[in-house]
Amino acid sequence: MQDFMDAVVFSFNELLRASIMKFAMISSIVVSSIWLLFGSLFWNEIISFTSSILSLIPFSMLRSNGAWMLSTFLWLQLVIVTFSLIFAFFGNMIVEKFSREKYASFSLFVGISSAAFWSLVWFLQGDVIYAQFLQLLTWLPFETIEKGLSYLIGFYIIYSGIIVTLIFVTSMSSNKLFREIKAKHFPYDNMYEENEVKTIKQTLLDTGIFIAVSFVSFPLLFIPVLNFIILVGLWVWLMKDTLASDAASFVFGKVDKEELKKHRVALWGISFIGSLFNFIPVFNAFGPYFSELAMFHYLKEKRDLSS
Repeated sequence: MQDFMDAVVFSFNELLRASIMKFAMISSIVVSSIWLLFGSLFWNEIISFTSSILSLIPFSMLRSNGAWMLSTFLWLQLVIVTFSLIFAFFGNMIVEKFSREKYASFSLFVGISSAAFWSLVWFLQGDVIYAQFLQLLTWLPFETIEKGLSYLIGFYIIYSGIIVTLIFVTSMSSNKLFREIKAKHFPYDNMYEENEVKTIKQTLLDTGIFIAVSFVSFPLLFIPVLNFIILVGLWVWLMKDTLASDAASFVFGKVDKEELKKHRVALWGISFIGSLFNFIPVFNAFGPYFSELAMFHYLKEKRDLSS
């Protein structure tokens, strides 16, 4: 447990370094711009696809899931507005009085605190909020509900594409990131860089599996609670399988599946924490880097203890 906590703390500390935050934000801006361009060019096709799926869903299930989606969308908007308002009042003061690292720490703290506060509100009053949306959807005609949900699901598809691509980009740049961390903290430790091609193949395979499973399980996203489990489960699996292979390759020289199984609880836990970043736009850029850095540190510590 101590090794797990050390890895989490190490990763958070490294995330706050200006160079890593800068790279993560630039990657996020480029990836998001590409997907937004894709969405604008093929928006009608995306909406046509989501509408065709929704037409197969019973109205009662559609209304129930629609209320859940609207509740989630409201939570997301409140998190973003809270984050923006705090920065509007205190951002300039932080910039003037503190270093870039402390400014980055403040940004991360505000984002996580905003999400935690509204999550607590939803935990206490979520049923009331859901009931209000459910009543609203009872008054609206089916066509209006179907069209509104088609748009929300369209945004979900674009957002999922951004998340998967960010994980892919993080994996592709993992060796450069690990070399930087090694030079800074472990200059005399033995590390390996020969298996980069193999890890790229693993990344492509995992991405393909994720897309296929997401497509097959898409109708299940209209079942409340189950949709949340599937969504988070897929994110966690993709992070764990892809980024753990990158870290293991750099630390051990090869990806030993049996060795990784010994640490599966910690790796799943790290991936779960990393996936929580995905619930906050902008901060989703840091989820893959958090997981990758934490896995690298955890596996290195385990290797050193066993040697």
